[in-house]
Amino acid sequence: MLDRKQFLTGLGALGAAGIASRRAAAQTQEGITAEVADFVVGTRFETLPPELIELSRKHILDCFGLALAGEKAETGPIVRRYLGEMGAGAGAATVLGTNLRAPPRFAAFANGVAIHADDYDDTQLAVAKDRVYGLLTHPSVTALPASLAMAEAGGKSGRDFLVAYHLAVEIETKVAEASNPRAYDGGFHSTGLFGVFGATVGAAKIRGLDAKQIRNALGIAGGEASGVRENFGTMTKPFQAGHAAEGGVMAADLAAIGWTAAENILEAQRGIWAAAGGGFDRGAIAGKLGKPWSLLNPGVSIKPYPSGSLTHPAMDEMGRLVKANRLKADDIASIRVGASKPMLNTLIQHHPKTGLEGKFSMEYCMAVLVTEGKAGLGEFTDEAVNRPGVQALLKRVDFYNNPAADAAGTDKMRSLIEVHMEDGRVINGAVVDYARGSPQIPMSFNDEKDKFLDCAAYAGLPAANAQAIIAAVEGLEKLTDIRGLTRLLARA
Repeated sequence: MLDRKQFLTGLGALGAAGIASRRAAAQTQEGITAEVADFVVGTRFETLPPELIELSRKHILDCFGLALAGEKAETGPIVRRYLGEMGAGAGAATVLGTNLRAPPRFAAFANGVAIHADDYDDTQLAVAKDRVYGLLTHPSVTALPASLAMAEAGGKSGRDFLVAYHLAVEIETKVAEASNPRAYDGGFHSTGLFGVFGATVGAAKIRGLDAKQIRNALGIAGGEASGVRENFGTMTKPFQAGHAAEGGVMAADLAAIGWTAAENILEAQRGIWAAAGGGFDRGAIAGKLGKPWSLLNPGVSIKPYPSGSLTHPAMDEMGRLVKANRLKADDIASIRVGASKPMLNTLIQHHPKTGLEGKFSMEYCMAVLVTEGKAGLGEFTDEAVNRPGVQALLKRVDFYNNPAADAAGTDKMRSLIEVHMEDGRVINGAVVDYARGSPQIPMSFNDEKDKFLDCAAYAGLPAANAQAIIAAVEGLEKLTDIRGLTRLLARA
């Protein structure tokens, strides 16, 4: 029989063994946050591949157009009122599309909300088979506002801004890709959850933080990471993007003046990957930063329509069918759209009554293409969604789970369309997996110019100003002061 001393000694040995076991397990996963910080510190403009810089012009111009158009959304006046009530109406950074200036964190918030308000911004493409295609993050909506606000406040150059923007996109996309899919499947909004880490490194790079400060800033960001998918189809979805952009600026600001946090926030046993996703794939991020840059491969999709990206392949095909067959709503008995279970789990608005709900309704997206022949910014308003003709037709759209779509894998957006006519004919659409604007069917810079000009016109920006913004983006790395560009993006 053990005496008390032997018993306690045994407990100590077991405890030590347990601690050693946990430490050994942790060592296999440690160092990712430090690797991120070192990568951010070591990246310079000269280390960015020329093709990466060229590609990013489309995404940056895309954001600027969306920021201008987004000020016309219902969220625009509310955000401006909020800034005024907070006493944040004056500062060193521009609220794009307005005559307001604000401290960088508030400008980042306002611009993030505006860019995401119409759900028209770029979308990260997952590469792993257990991820849902295109449903990781919207990277530029958090990366650009934080980097731009800090660069403007500091009078930085176009090159400085480009480095910060690319780092923000790279870190956000790699962190999102590495997370176990449970985070998204369980209801987290990836842009809000992971976007804050991208925004943080963009702001930190502009501030010139060292590696330790960046690790602390990322730890602060972990305390801010949030966002849930139940808010899709409401004003709070763009809020979550703006909140992430703002949080990144605040995290960098606090770390710069000595605020501390967990320096292993990504990989820690109770860090962001464990808490939100139940773990992570080390192979998706360790040694992969900039190898290749995610914007280059697998790429980031630019949206052809202001709605949830999972609607887009079907929308492209439905638009083709409407034109090819001169389809009219009165001649259609029903429309069947087959898709995978994850697509149905995301496009949750089956009876939309608002423009925001319409963005996450396959039924509405199909119906509006038939009734209006288009699906642009003007087709995703409350008034447009509630037109009697479109409401009548969307009730005849059957959005259902098709086993063939499930079998294709969640790394595709497989959509299968059947149009059943009143005269008994059935018109079958082609099987589609991708939409225009994806790396598989990329937009050219001229295509993006057209989208930007449409957004600028929707916002009421004079045509001469719009052309000047395009020219500035084309020569962004030549700007010695980014404020020359932000002045063009302000409303006089």
